[in-house]
Amino acid sequence: MATWTALTYTNGREAAEALAEQAENLTPEPVGTGVFEIEDGSDRWEVGVYFTEEPDGIVLDLLAAAFGAKPFVLSEVPDVDWVAHVKRELTPVEAGRFFVYGSHDADQVPEDAEALLIEAAMAFGTGHHNTTKGCLLALDRLVKEGKKFERIVDIGAGTAVLAMAAARVYPVVVLAGDIDPVAVDTAKANVIANGLDGRVECVEAVGFDHPLLERAAPYDLVFANILKQPLIDLAPDMARYIGHGGKAILSGILTTQAEEVIAAYEARNFTLDQRDDHAEWSVLVLTRK
Repeated sequence: MATWTALTYTNGREAAEALAEQAENLTPEPVGTGVFEIEDGSDRWEVGVYFTEEPDGIVLDLLAAAFGAKPFVLSEVPDVDWVAHVKRELTPVEAGRFFVYGSHDADQVPEDAEALLIEAAMAFGTGHHNTTKGCLLALDRLVKEGKKFERIVDIGAGTAVLAMAAARVYPVVVLAGDIDPVAVDTAKANVIANGLDGRVECVEAVGFDHPLLERAAPYDLVFANILKQPLIDLAPDMARYIGHGGKAILSGILTTQAEEVIAAYEARNFTLDQRDDHAEWSVLVLTRK
């Protein structure tokens, strides 16, 4: 069964959310709507509306115009087995000692690799994005430099691939938190699948706001692979929960946004150790002075 997507964008979150809410009253009735910030500093927001029956393009254009949005771009999406498609397209990722793979590529795991099984069907990051790969490379470099860490947490953990990578190389219990309960369930399943049950603890949390995460502080290594503004908003808590000499590995930011994030952390007494750019994405390693 084919589906249809209608996409537009407008300025400001309030207008975008109002447009999405009004779109829910369309006929045929959409099966879902979504509002997403376009992370380029322009305050533009994308609005997506999804249908199982073809909508009226004229009605969509009138709706967009009423909210000052661009005309909707309507596309028919063929019936595709997306999990099978992703399995064909996603090849294993090598990031230093780490090897991220799906079960369909189990025969390709090198004997000397720190292997991390992340199924293609799992949401919240498979390890193929340049931000995740960059964080894994940053961790690999710290290990090569002989850095030791005992208190580690992954903030915005998604599939918990970074938390699991840390648990592979350090004999400690690594904590992982995410705001999305589905992500937390996904992370817990991944932890079990990778034989790390009891080594990685996953909780639902906004930033560090969870009793388990608060009690374990101060941390000497924190991962946060999220987005620019949440990273900036987290800077005060990072300074609070990371101990002196502790490190933060940050990503989820465009290269054009990196200096703004660096400035926010330097204002909180962090120094930049290294910045690595992977295509249009940056990975930052900082130390709390």
